[in-house]
Amino acid sequence: MSVKDKVIAIIAEQAVLEPSDVTLDSTLESLGIDSLGLVESIFAIEEEFDISVPFNANDPSESDFDISTVASIVSGIEKLMVEQKGSV
Repeated sequence: MSVKDKVIAIIAEQAVLEPSDVTLDSTLESLGIDSLGLVESIFAIEEEFDISVPFNANDPSESDFDISTVASIVSGIEKLMVEQKGSV
């Protein structure tokens, strides 16, 4: 399963949606994911990919990790995997 597919599956689970309902252009807000769901999604992503996401749950706008769309989350995870593990 690709990084994109895994991220979509995690986000779909948090939003209680089918993965087919989540697109790369989707925003977490448009999927109905609130701040608690966002934090749970970040934890699930960190566990799934064995990475540390630089995300400040108290002030998400100050984080270096772009959560504006599903595509930006996928891109950010791929970048972190290269930085932290040396490969995607």
